[in-house]
Amino acid sequence: MTAEPPSARPDFEQTLKANSVWPLVRESVRTVQVNVGKLCNQACHHCHVDAGPGRTEIMGKDTAARILELLREAPEVETVDLTGGAPELNPSFADLVAGARALGKHVIVRCNLTVLFEAGMEHLPSLYRDHDVHLVCSLPCYTAENVDRQRGRGVFDHSIAALRLLNGLGYGQPGAGRLLDLVYNPLGAFLPPPQRELEARYRDELDRLFGIRFHRLLTITNLPLKRFAEMLIRSGEHERYMALLVAHFNVATVPALMCRSLVSVAWNGALHDCDFHQMDEIPLSRAGAPQTLWSIATFAELARTRIAAAPHCYGCTAGAGSSCAGAIDGEAAQPSAG
Repeated sequence: MTAEPPSARPDFEQTLKANSVWPLVRESVRTVQVNVGKLCNQACHHCHVDAGPGRTEIMGKDTAARILELLREAPEVETVDLTGGAPELNPSFADLVAGARALGKHVIVRCNLTVLFEAGMEHLPSLYRDHDVHLVCSLPCYTAENVDRQRGRGVFDHSIAALRLLNGLGYGQPGAGRLLDLVYNPLGAFLPPPQRELEARYRDELDRLFGIRFHRLLTITNLPLKRFAEMLIRSGEHERYMALLVAHFNVATVPALMCRSLVSVAWNGALHDCDFHQMDEIPLSRAGAPQTLWSIATFAELARTRIAAAPHCYGCTAGAGSSCAGAIDGEAAQPSAG
């Protein structure tokens, strides 16, 4: 895990206690988010997973099968959220998608778009379509310069080509059931602008320039973990960024934090409160014992379990808040991105 300067380690638990919202408890498990590994065809500057082409942490078939086994006994779980790395690069990806859909689960895939053009991935668009997958796709800006600066040279052009391909299959079209959401995350050490305003600008620019349609834009705050934290430390901005997050703590976001209804599954079957805790190696614990897919009989056992607090949690509660579904508090004012 990435070391933080001692002066930049505020106490999130104390902040929650001061606002009378501690302890933080999981109400139920409605979403199982599965990180199938750190292998990715990109190596983005902001990545909290530290994913890339050289990573070897990949979920095996037995672990994927155990997830589906538990989902069969989990009527309370509504959504299976597949992430990575690039989740499509995992050999069990298609089995997880088909298996979860056969159980009646809503399946989200967090797609970086460029994976559609990797060798051997030609089947992905039809797989998404045939299983009615909800796509949440990374596009941190509507200009090539900004996207390529964060995600790598040529990524913007490939992303636009992928979005056009998906639009052609009915994804993102008005009134269509094939959901296509885009994800914005800041290019630097600042909070996202208001989600509703930025979505309107994305919609206008992408339609005008490329004829691209999508359903929603989700704004997500960069959390000070792994590659992004290392960049902050190198640039001397870590303390300032943590101070920004702490200063904009918004208690109104706490009831809707994603960890209140989510369990995160790591590539090796370990369980965590969220994907960010997973990357900071903070386990989901009961009675002091870390939990795994094999230590539980049902996901329902994890309801009413206490959620761990960590300094990076300020990222989910700053300003309008941040979750895998975008901003939490639509009424919150955001500080300037300048």
